[in-house]
Amino acid sequence: MAYIQIPDDEKGYKLDLFCVPKHYEEDLDQVIIPHGLIMDRTERLARDIVRDMGGHHIVALCVLKGGYTFFADLLDYIKALNQNSDKSVPLTVDFIRLKSYCNDQSTNIVKVIGGDELSTLTGKDIVETGRTMETLLSLLSECNPKMVKVVSLLVKRTPRSSGYRPDYIGFEVPDLFLVGYALDYNEYFRDLSHICILNENAKEKYKV
Repeated sequence: MAYIQIPDDEKGYKLDLFCVPKHYEEDLDQVIIPHGLIMDRTERLARDIVRDMGGHHIVALCVLKGGYTFFADLLDYIKALNQNSDKSVPLTVDFIRLKSYCNDQSTNIVKVIGGDELSTLTGKDIVETGRTMETLLSLLSECNPKMVKVVSLLVKRTPRSSGYRPDYIGFEVPDLFLVGYALDYNEYFRDLSHICILNENAKEKYKV
């Protein structure tokens, strides 16, 4: 599978090269993935999905909250491909919320919020976007879908990984706490367009 690998020694880009909300300027070290690069990579993922799954009825399932911006942009690109190419995919959407973080630490307990209507996915092809997969995949398997494909914008290189890899990956990133593009730290930074490295002062500042 093809993806962009961002090395561990990647320094990123200085904040003053981009438009960053003023209220976050003191909280971030660097921009590691600019918004334009995110969008280009997302467009390519959409093309790959339509190529691989064209003709199937797809239920696109979004993991909230961290996946909502990527999900919306990915669907916009898929819709554009549906309108402008010979191959198209019937598409419906659904949402589920998983929660596994407190401050910058994973709790190792995944809470599933929603999913009461997942029985409607029986026999469907599912494209899923998000970060906490194994709990959700187990839940989805109970619904007997025809096929499940996982799309994740980011995969983190970390010794804490279970080894699971999504079917479609945007970027493989270092083991850093990243925010922006709907990724949060205690609900802050979702409104940041770029994906950035959170600094240590901000972890304390926004700690709960």
